[in-house]
Amino acid sequence: MAAARKALDPRLVGLASLRAVSTSSMGNLPKQVKIVEVGPRDGLQNEKNIVPTPVKIRLIDMLSEAGLPVVEATSFVSPKWVPQMSDHAEVLKGIQKFPGINYPVLTPNLKGFQAAVAAGAKEVSIFVAASELFSKKNTNCSMEESFQRSDQILQAARASSIRVRGYISCVLGCPYEGKISPAKVAEVAKKMYSMGCYEISLGDTIGVGTPGVMKDMLSAVMQEVPVAALAVHCHDTYGQALANTLVALQMGVSVVDSSVAGLGGCPYAKGASGNLATEDLLYMLDGLGIHTGVDLQKLLEAGAFICQALNRKTSSRVAQTTCKL
Repeated sequence: MAAARKALDPRLVGLASLRAVSTSSMGNLPKQVKIVEVGPRDGLQNEKNIVPTPVKIRLIDMLSEAGLPVVEATSFVSPKWVPQMSDHAEVLKGIQKFPGINYPVLTPNLKGFQAAVAAGAKEVSIFVAASELFSKKNTNCSMEESFQRSDQILQAARASSIRVRGYISCVLGCPYEGKISPAKVAEVAKKMYSMGCYEISLGDTIGVGTPGVMKDMLSAVMQEVPVAALAVHCHDTYGQALANTLVALQMGVSVVDSSVAGLGGCPYAKGASGNLATEDLLYMLDGLGIHTGVDLQKLLEAGAFICQALNRKTSSRVAQTTCKL
């Protein structure tokens, strides 16, 4: 942790002056962005070695201390399929619940939803894919069956006053089907929104998208779902995550998913590297003068903590200047 407590690199301190640079040519950027931190769930689920429960709890607490408004805590999935998440109840019960911060959990089916509520969940996430083949590989069911599972959860959630966020996988490409048409993504998003998801996160699961593809996809989806209900979730497989996110911001999206230290990858999507690093996203947003309420120094400390626990280097370019293993 010594590296995490070092003073910020002078280049980072200069952010205030960077804000003075005109952003008039950048389009209508949002004044504020909600960052949804997915590191404790999407970031850790693909780790081969089981991360101790106290480490997961401490990571979430540190992310809360950094001021992140949403921290996805865990997944109530069967331990048979994702052993890393087998301690979901202990994690959710063990974390500090900071005022004003939401701690959603992923629930793949009604059984998972019921277990999550029993453990104290106040918000859940569900997921479907924009690809039939990916749906079958990832959840062992068709897209239609996936919608039926989701509807069961949404009905139960309404009865319990639980908010539901929806994820759509493979919106810019699929490892099995290749290109995914924007119209197909728009159709799936419209259905999820009409079923009752308050927010739809559009995921480039294998990180193959480029800014032009992102623009086309969002243009189609925004005809069916209000932009205020949309989020983007970009993986950085080809180094396009920040560029794709910027395009989304220019189009009016103001919710972005990211993972501390760039942790992540889908266990059912071959070639899917880590998520967009929260540190790098925050650095860009700060430079654009966009408010997030997140403390970069505390975020770097959280990243250094989990990197040390995993005995690996951070994938964040910003953190690489301050976090050395």
